[in-house]
Amino acid sequence: MTQTGFASLRLEDILVQAKVPKGSFYYHFPSKAAFTSTLITAYQDYLSAKLARHFTNPALPPLARLRAFTQEAQTSMARFEFRRGCLVGNLGQEVVTLPSGMRAQLQAALAQWQTQTAGLLRAAIGAGDLPADTDPDALAAYFWIGWEGAVLRAKLDQSPRPLIQFRDMFFNSLKGT
Repeated sequence: MTQTGFASLRLEDILVQAKVPKGSFYYHFPSKAAFTSTLITAYQDYLSAKLARHFTNPALPPLARLRAFTQEAQTSMARFEFRRGCLVGNLGQEVVTLPSGMRAQLQAALAQWQTQTAGLLRAAIGAGDLPADTDPDALAAYFWIGWEGAVLRAKLDQSPRPLIQFRDMFFNSLKGT
């Protein structure tokens, strides 16, 4: 789904990729929607753990930790030739066609990542890397709105340029604060 999204992915595609028979799939999931819901939760946890790993790296100052996350994400996208994006971002593009309940799930994932990022930005304020009057919640929201857009555009362009451009503009804008 990081490549195709929900609507265009057929159950048969899932079964072939997972190498499981249809009966086994339905034993665990009553529908493609239930599978997708479970997948969203797993992806949310995966990315949250990745953020935690980067954001608690004591070898780097706080803002460098955020930069390291964006650089690793860029490397990961390049490994798949920019054909894969963020599952939450991809599904968010399809939100009007998704089964009910998934909108809230996608919003919760983004809110969790945004909260983690705000915590990191608070650490940057505490370290003196950002002014004391910086609103870490608003800045974290700005980061995720822009980052998800850059990921989408990198996938569309099949190029790292949008990721680099957003990252450079984001961190350069912090120098002026």
